[in-house]
Amino acid sequence: MEQRRLGSSSLSIPPLVFGGNVLGWSADEATSFKLLDRLVEAGLTAIDTADVYSRWVPGHQGGESETIIGRWLKKRGKRDDLVIMTKVGMEMPGRGQGLSPAWIKRSVEDSLQRLQTDYIDLYQAHRDDPKTPLSETLGTFGDLIKSGKVRAIGASNYTAPRLEEAMTTSRANNLPAYVSLQPHYNLVERPVYEDALEATCQKHKLGVIPYYSLASGFLTGKYRSKADLGKSAARGGSVAKYLDGKGPKVLAALDGVAKQTASTPTQVSLAWLMARPSITAPIASASKPEQLNDLVKAATLKLSAAQIAAVTAASAA
Repeated sequence: MEQRRLGSSSLSIPPLVFGGNVLGWSADEATSFKLLDRLVEAGLTAIDTADVYSRWVPGHQGGESETIIGRWLKKRGKRDDLVIMTKVGMEMPGRGQGLSPAWIKRSVEDSLQRLQTDYIDLYQAHRDDPKTPLSETLGTFGDLIKSGKVRAIGASNYTAPRLEEAMTTSRANNLPAYVSLQPHYNLVERPVYEDALEATCQKHKLGVIPYYSLASGFLTGKYRSKADLGKSAARGGSVAKYLDGKGPKVLAALDGVAKQTASTPTQVSLAWLMARPSITAPIASASKPEQLNDLVKAATLKLSAAQIAAVTAASAA
C-alpha cells in the first residue's frame, strides 16, 4: 500500500484513513473487530477517532469508539504498525470541553486509557476554542509531545485566519505546530476548503485529511431521489440537500467515470480526493465488512487527467 507523509511530521499513512465514528455506533464490537482486522490486512493502517464518538447515540456518553479500538488493540497485540488519530475539544457531556490546558491534560489521559496505548500518533484539536489563548493550547500539546504521550498534533474545523494565527503563534513562541488539518471537504462541499483553507495548508505544508469525504453517503450513489432518503434513518435527512443543484450532475459524472474504470461512484469520489495535490488522505467509514471492498479499491484507483477534469467540472460551484 502506498504511504504518504503527513505534513512535516514523521508520520506516514496510507492514502485513505478509516473513520472510527461508526465503531460502537452503527457497528457493534464484534463487527468493529472484523472491520479493523480486514482494514489492517489490506494495508489501511490509519484510524481516526475522537473522544466524543459516539455521544449522539442514546445512552452513550462519548468514548465508545476509543474503547472499542482499545479492546481491539489489546487483543491484536501489535501497535507500532498503526497510526491512531484522536481528538479533543468537543463537549463531553457532564465533564468538559474546549482546549484549555487543564481539559487537554485530563482528556489525553482518558483517551490513552480507553485506547489502551501509551501514545497517540496524531492528537487533534477537534474545533477551535476562542476562549483559550492559542499559546496555552499549543504549549500544552508541546508538553504532551515532550512526555511521549503524543507524536504530532493537528487541527480540525479551524477557519483559515485562525489556522494562520495558530501557525504564527507556534513560530513566534517556539512551540510545536500543527502538522495537519481535518476539514469538511468533498465533491459537493468544495468552496469552504478551496477558497481559503487550501492555500493556508499549502503555505505551511500541512497534511490534509478531510472528513465527510462521501457527503454522508450521497456520493456513493445510494441516494438519488427523495424516495431513497428512507434507506437510512441516520443519514437520509442530511443528504436531502444534495438532491437539488449540482448533486445529480456530480452523480452522473461519477457514474460515467466508474463505468470507464470498472469501479463504483464511491471509489471514484475518494480517488478524486486522493488525486488533489493538497490532500494527503480522505477519511471514509464502513459499518459492514462487505463495504470495505470499496475503500480498499479506492486506495489504489488512479484516475486519468480527463476523468479528474470531468468530475471536477461537474462539481464546480
